[in-house]
Amino acid sequence: MSRASKLTLFGTSLFAAVTVIFVHNQQKWEKKAMHQGVIRDMEQQRVKRERQLDFDMQRELEAEYKKEQSVRETTAEANFTPSGRAAPVAAAAETAVASSGAGR
Repeated sequence: MSRASKLTLFGTSLFAAVTVIFVHNQQKWEKKAMHQGVIRDMEQQRVKRERQLDFDMQRELEAEYKKEQSVRETTAEANFTPSGRAAPVAAAAETAVASSGAGR
């Protein structure tokens, strides 16, 4: 074999070996990255479940407190007179005192 053919064979063999090693390592890196994504998704699902449980617990507590206490929903309409005008704050306070019996 001539020197040129030996160098060509060596060069192509080296290129093929480096390509195979590079592709193998790239696949390992991609697999690791995909696994990290799965771990991140599992953590997000865990946090979501915890938040949902906290929300459900707060909803149950709210329902329990509403049963035990008399809670009224307030609206903007409560501050208006029958004519549609805003009631004066002092008049609303006098009405509240008179209706509670504290003014007697």
